[in-house]
Amino acid sequence: MKTKSLIKQALFVFVLMVGALSIVSFLPVASAALINPGDNPAVIAEQTGGESSLRSLVLTMVNYFLTFLGIIAVIMVIYGGVTYVLSAGNDEATGNAKKIIQYALVGLIIVLLSFAIVNTILGAGTGTET
Repeated sequence: MKTKSLIKQALFVFVLMVGALSIVSFLPVASAALINPGDNPAVIAEQTGGESSLRSLVLTMVNYFLTFLGIIAVIMVIYGGVTYVLSAGNDEATGNAKKIIQYALVGLIIVLLSFAIVNTILGAGTGTET
């Protein structure tokens, strides 16, 4: 029964990865169709915060979102630490605090890896170094 669940999860992750790569590969086409620097650069720069292509705009938005998630993960690590200190030796509370810290650290690692991967892939296409 566990192998079926594992296969379903692996298939789901594979479909998500293929979908994400498909979207990233179509960004230059969508960028050329939606935002053309020759249209009116002053208006585009004002509306998008200085970004002139859809790819760099998506990169900026993803970076803000991942920064927010990183802050949430750090807050959860702090919360888990406070919960651990305040557990006063209660085994159940100590176990819950350890789980909070463990899951928050795993989340923080995932956010950092996502940040690195996204900046590598999308940054290579925009020619910017972040």
